[in-house]
Amino acid sequence: MEAKIEEKIAKLCEKHHLTVSTAESCTGGLVAGTLINAPGVSAVYKEGYITYSNEAKQRLLAVSEDTLNAYGAVSHQTAYEMAEGCAKAADSDFAVTTTGIAGPGGGTKQKPVGLVYIGCYAKGSTKTYEKHYSGSRTEIRNQAVTDALALLYHAVLEVCETDGGHL
Repeated sequence: MEAKIEEKIAKLCEKHHLTVSTAESCTGGLVAGTLINAPGVSAVYKEGYITYSNEAKQRLLAVSEDTLNAYGAVSHQTAYEMAEGCAKAADSDFAVTTTGIAGPGGGTKQKPVGLVYIGCYAKGSTKTYEKHYSGSRTEIRNQAVTDALALLYHAVLEVCETDGGHL
């Protein structure tokens, strides 16, 4: 049986002495909760933030008020600043973040239900990803968790390979 992705992340990070943190809005702690399912993750997981409100994003993750006003909480820019702010606040090598509209309400034509941005900070490099999901609120949130962990895993793997790690 193949290891679950959260176990792969934990093992890679532990082997290479790397740390990870999370900051979540629409997933409300599900990314952190899934990571914490992995045995041994306590050696690498530093902390997590549930920043559902704009005020929390600003206070805990240093997301700019200008960014929130100009682009909104659900945007590439906010996901980017969440990832950077999470890594800095937690002093971690990696950070993965989610912000989106899980529904059933709250969507607009420009930002429909199911739109989620995932931010991933990897040792000084930050990328954001736009995802479009469908289904119930729970299904949208679970799909976001799956993709966030996959993106985190690939970022960790890339850093480990770049640093000469043999997996």
